[in-house]
Amino acid sequence: MDSLGPRIKELRLEANLNKAALARRVGVSDVTISYWESGAIRQIGHERLVALAQALDCPLSRLLEGNRGDRPAPLYLRRQPPAPWQDPVAGRIEVPDDLLPIPQGQGQRWHKECYLLTPAPGDTFDFLGDHDLVALAPTEDFREPGLYLVEEDGQLWVRRVSQREDGGLQFCGEGDATAHPAAHDTRLLGMLLARWQASPL
Repeated sequence: MDSLGPRIKELRLEANLNKAALARRVGVSDVTISYWESGAIRQIGHERLVALAQALDCPLSRLLEGNRGDRPAPLYLRRQPPAPWQDPVAGRIEVPDDLLPIPQGQGQRWHKECYLLTPAPGDTFDFLGDHDLVALAPTEDFREPGLYLVEEDGQLWVRRVSQREDGGLQFCGEGDATAHPAAHDTRLLGMLLARWQASPL
């Protein structure tokens, strides 16, 4: 899969924009555009990605994935089950490798398909802002400490999950002072591999 930097450059040239013109449209410096295109800056906030797509006059999915018009935009994460990818019409989105961090304790990035999600309007989740974007890998297995999407009490939650010495899992919400063990109906649905927080333009 092409990396994001060269794709920004390709789309900029397609739109007949120089770096300075694109920078003005996005609200950043032309040096920042150079850093994005070269890959020197790899973490780009969700609002900047949206602004880039608008400035380049292309769908966000094309900016993130390349020339794949048949792929969907980020899926809405809602409080009520099922998980968004369990919808029969939902499509998987391959997130560019260079946007995913190397998981703790592993020497390589995640190379399986994952979903690009954003909280649905009106639904709030711990650890996520209204316009944040996350890459989530579906899994029912605990892989490493981190943020997971879980189902508990008939609702979906984002929780920080860790493992106790006895092997049991413990869960923590954003405002929780201490972690708590899993309820009898708690199950893991997926691990958040990356999060892009919305920032003011």
